[in-house]
Amino acid sequence: MSTAVQPAPIPFVPTDSQLAVAYSVCRRIARTAAKNFYYAFLVLPKAKRQALCAVYAFMRGCDDIADDPTSPLPERRQKLAAWLESVHRALAGYATDEPVLLALADAQRRYKIRTELLDQLACGTAMDLESEDATRGLEPTIEVRYQTFEDLRMYCYRVASVVGLVCIRIFGYRDPAAEPLAERCGLAFQLTNIIRDVKEDAAMGRVYLPAEDLAKFSVSASELANSTDAVRFRRLLELEAERAREYYKAVEDLIPLVDEDSQPALWALVTIYRKLLDEIAARQYDVFHGKVSLSVRQKLTVLGKGFLKRLM
Repeated sequence: MSTAVQPAPIPFVPTDSQLAVAYSVCRRIARTAAKNFYYAFLVLPKAKRQALCAVYAFMRGCDDIADDPTSPLPERRQKLAAWLESVHRALAGYATDEPVLLALADAQRRYKIRTELLDQLACGTAMDLESEDATRGLEPTIEVRYQTFEDLRMYCYRVASVVGLVCIRIFGYRDPAAEPLAERCGLAFQLTNIIRDVKEDAAMGRVYLPAEDLAKFSVSASELANSTDAVRFRRLLELEAERAREYYKAVEDLIPLVDEDSQPALWALVTIYRKLLDEIAARQYDVFHGKVSLSVRQKLTVLGKGFLKRLM
């Protein structure tokens, strides 16, 4: 998506006040848009919390470009490529006045986040544009994006497992065994999101559930957008939930492998997402009559327990 950028001859060094403003912007973006992640961020030490907000703001920028309904598809592709080019320039040490990129470059240097991981996050966003490009010019339709679970898993890897790999760089770890475990946690989070948002995504013409799973339960893509009979889809969504629960098991082995000051944040993040999946299951997988979410009180309860873990 973007060509390599040579390191700046004289690397740009932002002032403390510039970084403070930049991280403040990222924190505001995360607080507004990261409904689940932000609560876990609060348990982290300040520097790590700021770095995660910067990464989230970068991802939000990618998503906002790709999902902008007011821009034609070619324009969105161009904007995403230009955004990633700007990221590469900032990471290479060139001056920027874009606060998100200023904070991201500082976090990347501070925590040695590999540039290719950030590229893969953008590539995951681009996969949605590629799917739209494949159906451009056809009659409006609801598109089943992936034929098999392995196809879906690759998408989830790029948009979620890679997030896990970035997070553990910021959390801190020494044992390489943490990496595949972080990838599995990312898959669990993304599958939870897909289950929760299945009707909303279908209404936009996107079905992320694999075609093989739809066929197994004799469910059509159009039904997901137009039907309100939750019982009709219960077994289908239950299948995806069981897959998510298998991936969630990785967290028990992952938590001890990250730095001690980050363990409460990881625990809080996974607990919030697991509770969300449990809430969906408690509603018999009825995600068709309003979006399922945890209340602020439920999240604050988890946050409080996370703070206690940090103090102990």
